[in-house]
Amino acid sequence: MIIPALDLIDGKVVRLHQGDYGQQRDYGSDPLPRLQAYAGMGAQVLHLVDLTGAKDPAKRQIPLLQNLLAGVDVPVQVGGGVRSEDDVAALLDAGATRVVVGSTAVKSPETVEQWFTKFGADALVLALDVRIDGQGNKQVAVSGWQETTGQSLENVVERFLPFGLKHVLCTDISRDGTLAGSNVGLYRDVCAHYPQVAFQASGGIGGLADIAALRGSGVEGVIVGRALLEGKFTVTEAIECWQNG
Repeated sequence: MIIPALDLIDGKVVRLHQGDYGQQRDYGSDPLPRLQAYAGMGAQVLHLVDLTGAKDPAKRQIPLLQNLLAGVDVPVQVGGGVRSEDDVAALLDAGATRVVVGSTAVKSPETVEQWFTKFGADALVLALDVRIDGQGNKQVAVSGWQETTGQSLENVVERFLPFGLKHVLCTDISRDGTLAGSNVGLYRDVCAHYPQVAFQASGGIGGLADIAALRGSGVEGVIVGRALLEGKFTVTEAIECWQNG
C-alpha cells in the first residue's frame, strides 16, 4: 500500500534533507487538510513524524497529534523520539494505531522487548535506518543518522522476531529526501529473508516509476513524503500505479 507521510515541526509541515534540522524546507501550516486529502484519495494508512518531539521529548506535540488523529478515519502510525514506555502509551492514547520506534530499539533492545510484550507487535513499527557499506552490509544508524551502531539490519530484526515483530520501516539513508529512487535491491533482499515481516520502503520516491520499481519486491508499504508535497504525483495516481502491478 501507499503510505503518505508528513513530518511536523511546531505544527508546520516540513522536510529535512537526510535528517539535518539545518536543512529544513517548509510546506505550510496545514497538516490536517493534507492528511484528510490523502485519506480522501484512498490512502489506507498515514505516517506522521513529530520532529519537535524527536529533538526534545518534553516538547512532543501531543495536542496537535490528537487533533490530527481525530480528524482522519484511517489508521495512522506516529513516530519521533520514542524513548520510553510512557511515550508509547501517550501516542497510543492520542489515537495512533501504531507507534514507530527507532534508535531506542537498537540502543536499548531489552526495553523495547518489554513494549512488545505489553502493547503487542501490532502496535509497534521498528524504524531501521541503514547505510550500505562497500561490502553490501546493512549497517543500522541512529540518533538522526549521526551514529552508526555497528549492528546490521539482520541483527536487529532477528533480535525482535521472537517477540512477534510484524512491521519494519526500512530507510536507505543515502536515498532519503533525494527523490532519486528507492533501493529496490535492499528491499528484495530483506523481504526474501524475512517473509513473516511486513516491510515498509522509505526514502527516495520521486516519481511513479520509483513506485512501479518496488512492485514485486515484497514490500508491504511504500512511504511517500516529499514527492506528494511537491506535486510530483497524487495519492490516487500512486495507488493506481502500485495496484496495477
